[in-house]
Amino acid sequence: MPIIRMEGIGEATCDEGRRLVLCIEDAGIDILHRCGGNARCTTCRVELVAGDAGEMTEPERERLGRIADLAPNVRLSCQVQVRQDLTVRVLRRLRDNPDMTDPGPRPIEWPADRPLPPE
Repeated sequence: MPIIRMEGIGEATCDEGRRLVLCIEDAGIDILHRCGGNARCTTCRVELVAGDAGEMTEPERERLGRIADLAPNVRLSCQVQVRQDLTVRVLRRLRDNPDMTDPGPRPIEWPADRPLPPE
């Protein structure tokens, strides 16, 4: 079972193939996911510090491509299916956004043996 290390926060185990955003949220971290895990809003961005998060989905590549001066190791946690240990920096949290009342609609679970939907 892969271990997700969240810099400055802690660590948690994650079922292989599960969406990273759900692993982070279920570890009690208030990560934002305003679009519900559909690669539309970029609020679930994480900085990949160590490990291999796999290939980007096309929606992730397209959406992140719209952001100027983005570090090359930034990923959308809703589009990462965890396959191995990762160390990440969670970039957007509810606690840092007092104007928001919740992190957003919970992303759906997705079968670990299937690639994420093209949504």
